[in-house]
Order: sequence, then structure tokens, then C-alpha cells
Amino acid sequence: MISYIIPTRDRPTELERTLDAIGMLGDHRSVGGAEVIVIDNASARPVRCPALLRNGLRVGVIRAPENLGASARNLAATNADARSDWLVMLDDDSAPMNDTFVQELARVDDDVAVLSADIMLGESPGSIIRREDGGLPEVFVGCGAAIRRHAFERVGGYDASFGFYAEEYDLSAKVLLAGYRVRFCPAFRVLHRKVQAGRDINMILRRLVRNSGWVVQRYAPDAERSAELDAVIRRCRWIAEREQAMAGFEAGHEELLKSLGSQQRTPMPVPIWERFTGLSWAREAIAQRLPAGVGTVSLVHEGKQSHIVRRAIQELGLVETDGGSEVRIIGTLSPGPMLDALAGCGDDPRVVAPWLGATLACARARFAA
Repeated sequence: MISYIIPTRDRPTELERTLDAIGMLGDHRSVGGAEVIVIDNASARPVRCPALLRNGLRVGVIRAPENLGASARNLAATNADARSDWLVMLDDDSAPMNDTFVQELARVDDDVAVLSADIMLGESPGSIIRREDGGLPEVFVGCGAAIRRHAFERVGGYDASFGFYAEEYDLSAKVLLAGYRVRFCPAFRVLHRKVQAGRDINMILRRLVRNSGWVVQRYAPDAERSAELDAVIRRCRWIAEREQAMAGFEAGHEELLKSLGSQQRTPMPVPIWERFTGLSWAREAIAQRLPAGVGTVSLVHEGKQSHIVRRAIQELGLVETDGGSEVRIIGTLSPGPMLDALAGCGDDPRVVAPWLGATLACARARFAA
């Protein structure tokens, strides 16, 4: 059985659209049925929902006593039907584009705790702009992921201290440390309308730099911690400058520095850390996909974790050039931007994605077309 979990706060119109989209899916009989649990994160006006969707799925509403942020999902998981095996995490402005992923849940390997969705940005399936930013090969994005209930409960769910932003990185880290895998599922397609109402860009940057720094402080091996913390701060500063949100960045940076010492260290073994950051995936993909005899490469479409892609290039003994290289390597480890960049390059053999999952996903998409 599946439990769809949707936290919401003061966005009734978007919630209604999301529930309508879920109601267009099948009846979920092949997995023992499904339910929808809406968590009202202390909206000004209590949330009202239909008891049943058009496909017969039951809808329950739980009103939180205060805004719990992402940890409201924990409350929903606690109240999910006892028969439920999978918790499908959505936002109030995101929904599956079809129910193809339901069959994937029935046959996924036992050590996979999370199926991460291929998340599209747009107002409707016919007006997709691009894929969602964020995430990594083994870090899911919170508005589209299916999590095994027993794994979620085993690792303790979301950390309430994060509020919103980067909480998925913390949960993904705990999942990997518990011996599970996170797997990207191209068949699991989620539309994220990404409504701007209620989004405070300065608050986003404040949480982003603090929470991302916490993740590094908690899980990075001793030899990696300082350099990775610097990389996180540099990237958040760059985002803040681009979005004109330096006030939020500075406040979050100050909070981070004051709270680093209070974060409990659980350093990952190096092999798990390299999966978590994407280094092992980049190293594997570049080594396998690079044509024989190539010695020079250049980075294109740089984004999140470009420094990790560069590290993989250096470890493989390749020379990065600004132009005239034999091969171009996509410079991000976020699945969405990587897939968009790879699709835009067509079948050009001189372009290499630093993750084999992206290559396979694009190949499947071309075959399906």
C-alpha cells in the first residue's frame, strides 16, 4: 500500500490542484491501494479536503499545532495506514504525472530505501520548462520521492531542526549509513509547479547555507570536512548574490558558524561519502564513457558539485582545458540539470555525463519516443 504525504500551509488552491492530479491516477489496486495524508502546517484557515478523490483514494487531514516544516511528514508517517509500505513524499504544488511508478515499487530491490523521481518544472504536463534543480544521484528531492516506511522509521525520519531546505540531504545520509540505497527512477515522473507564493528568498538562503553546512559537519570524513564546508559556503554565497539575497546568506552563515560545534559527528566511511557526494558515480561514468586515448576534457553546463566532477577528472589523470578539448564533460551531479544538458547535446559522443544513470535515462527516453 502507498501513503501520499503532502504538507501544506496557506495554499488551498495549489493543494486542490495537487489532489485533483492524484485523483486522475489509477486505483492502485496492484499495490494494495493508496491513501492521501495532508498535513496542515498551521495554516491561517484550517485546511479542508474532500474525503475521497475521483479514483476512490481516501484523504485524511491532520492539523499540526504549529508550522513543523518538513518534519510534518514525520507526523503523517506515524498516522499512515498500518498496511502502508511506501511513503510518497510530495509538496502541495507537486504530483505524479502518471501511475507508472507504482509498478516500479512492487519490484524494486530490497536494499533500495528511496526511489527518487524525475521532477519536471511547469504549470502542466504540456508546458514543461525544464527539470528540477537539486539532488544528487543518491540524494532525493523532497517534492517527489517514494520512501520505504520501515527504512524511514528506522533512521528516524526528518530532523525537525532543519525546518525546510536541505533536509533531504540529511535524511539521504542517514539512509546510506543504514546500509540502503537511493535509486533514481525515470519512470517516476513528477510535475512541480513550484509556486512562488510563500517563498521568502532570504529565508531560503538562510536555511540553505546553515542546513547544508550542518550536513557536511555531521557526515563528512575528517579529511574532507573542511574543504567541503568551504565549497558549500562558496556555492550558497554565489546563489545569494545571483538572487540578491545576501542578507539571508549572512544570517544563515552566522548561524552556521555558531552551531557547528553542536552538531553530532557521524562521519561516513569514505566509500559511502563518495556515493553521497557523487564522486564515485562521476569517477565510474567518466572512466567507462570516455573514448580510448582521450587526454583533454572541458566542463560544460557547470552546476552543483562541479568541484566533485573536477576531482574525478583529476583522479583519472585527465587535463581540463578551457577550449579545444577532445571531450566535453557535463559539470553537474544534479540529475535534473544533467539530464537536460545531455538531452540538449543529442547523440554527440564527445559529450559525457558524469553519472551512468543519466545516460541510461536518456537512452530509455529516446527508445520510448
